[in-house]
Amino acid sequence: MIETLDLEDISVDDIADHDPLFNEGLGLDSIDALEIGVALQKKYGIKLNPDTDDVKSYFASVSQLAKLVENNSKTEV
Repeated sequence: MIETLDLEDISVDDIADHDPLFNEGLGLDSIDALEIGVALQKKYGIKLNPDTDDVKSYFASVSQLAKLVENNSKTEV
């Protein structure tokens, strides 16, 4: 995620698994969410439907994204 979003001032140690990605957490925005979604599709073959209620929960935290990848990846993680 750090590489995909080019987060220069953030390291892996700065991101707790359960911290929110948006607002009071990392402060990501909708463009960042789109970039993460594209990266998930390219790297793991995961296609997200933005019209489903589940999408918001996937982007709640790093741990939720990890669960999404574990459960839906078309390639080995």
